[in-house]
Order: sequence, then structure tokens, then C-alpha cells
Amino acid sequence: MSWYFEVWKKFATFSGRARRAEYWYFVLFNIIAAFIFGFIDGYTGNFNPEIGFGPLGGLYTLAAIIPGFAVGIRRLHDVGKSGWWLLIGIIPLIGWIWIFVLIVTEGDSEENQYGPNPKLA
Repeated sequence: MSWYFEVWKKFATFSGRARRAEYWYFVLFNIIAAFIFGFIDGYTGNFNPEIGFGPLGGLYTLAAIIPGFAVGIRRLHDVGKSGWWLLIGIIPLIGWIWIFVLIVTEGDSEENQYGPNPKLA
């Protein structure tokens, strides 16, 4: 859970590097939050099936967009790629697969142009 809060502490920090654990725990807790907020929105009758979420889920999604991009960019920095590589995700299927491969790849073991190895910090 500390990895999740670490991303929120670095809310809009697009420089530096992020370990795989930091990225994937943030993704995991976002999925859990989506289910919880979806349940609450549905239970209170505020869930809108046309758009796929209710007010709580929508507010959380808006709040998590910037930290999500930031941790994604820092994750790409860890493997030595520019944050602009996230844009390859615009390409359906091939872009998604390539981003997934980059995100699951182990980071550079030494310092790279984006900073020191976060495992050693």
C-alpha cells in the first residue's frame, strides 16, 4: 500500500524513475478503488451504465489521471525510454502490447539519463 501512496506523493512528478512495484501497485489499487466506487455508486442509485461510472467513480478517475500518467512516464524512464513512448498506446493492439512489454521489463540496473536506480535508493 505504501507504493500506492508514494505515487500520490509524487502527484505530478514526471521526472525520475519508478520501479515495477510502484507502477503495478498503483494499477492494482486503482482497480480495487474502481470496484468499490462502482459498488457505492450502484448501491446509491447513482451509477450510469451509459457512461460506465457514477459521480464517485468519475471524481476518482479525474483525480487519478495525472498521477497515472506521471507513474507511467517514470516507469518508462526506468527502462531508459522517454515518456513520449506512452503515445504509442494510441495505436490499437500493437501499441498496447509494446507499452505492456516496456512496463514489465526490468529497469536499468545502473544510473541512466533519468536518474539513479530506484531499487538502490
